[in-house]
Amino acid sequence: MSANKPAVSIVIPAHNEEAVIQASLRRLLATTGPGEFDVVVVPNDCRDRTAEIARAVGVRVIETRIGGKAHALKLGDEACATFPRVYLDADVEMTADGIRALAAATDEPDVLAVAPALRLDMEHVSGFMKRVHRVHDSLVAPNRALAGVGCYVLTKEGHARVFPMPEDVISDDGWVHASFAPHERTVVPAAHTVVRPARTVRAYLNRRVRVRQGNQQLAALGRSYPEGRLGPRSLVALVSGRRVGLLDAGCYLTVLAVDRLLTRVRGGRTTWGADVSSRAGAGRS
Repeated sequence: MSANKPAVSIVIPAHNEEAVIQASLRRLLATTGPGEFDVVVVPNDCRDRTAEIARAVGVRVIETRIGGKAHALKLGDEACATFPRVYLDADVEMTADGIRALAAATDEPDVLAVAPALRLDMEHVSGFMKRVHRVHDSLVAPNRALAGVGCYVLTKEGHARVFPMPEDVISDDGWVHASFAPHERTVVPAAHTVVRPARTVRAYLNRRVRVRQGNQQLAALGRSYPEGRLGPRSLVALVSGRRVGLLDAGCYLTVLAVDRLLTRVRGGRTTWGADVSSRAGAGRS
């Protein structure tokens, strides 16, 4: 690190991410100047070479045997001194220009939290699931903001609103999103993350279980989404406005029906459809 103060601090929790961590870090740092970003990778309960690979790239690494993303975020956060502060998932793509655009947006009046836009990489997704994701993304996009994009940025004042974060929280981005009023958070179109969604129906349904658990926990903690839940009218509006086709909607409703059935069989609770926090296919970091 140079003698100059870094422009931003970036915390990256990582759980068994040896397959992607090197490419993610090199992409992030490709056009940066010496010491411009202070990057802290926190491998948590890893059984692979995530920490070794991250060190080889030249970033700070703080290892912990305690699993869980929220605990990793806490450790990385405590090691940082610079604001704005970026919290980035290890398995999403982000560039230095994107980080700079996000940091610049925190200078806007009243803005306490910032997130990039989302791009879904559908290259290896089945045709059926592409239709499901098309509907899901169209449903949640208007209210997504800080949740579900794999990255959020906090000002010093915003940080005080979010931390300390409960270490057992399932949906960290949901916790952050629900901590701010709409006028206090913004999405920056000039910055985007690239996320690889669930490729199969099984992977999507497994993700839905975790999203449901996260939303129930947030409600118990008093941090429910201010936008509320989506209902059938939202899907009807998409179809009538020709934003999605009837076949797309049919695929989505089929998966939703299976999700509801499995939830009842397992004795859990379900909601009608898409959740703002859902980043389909995201892994645990």
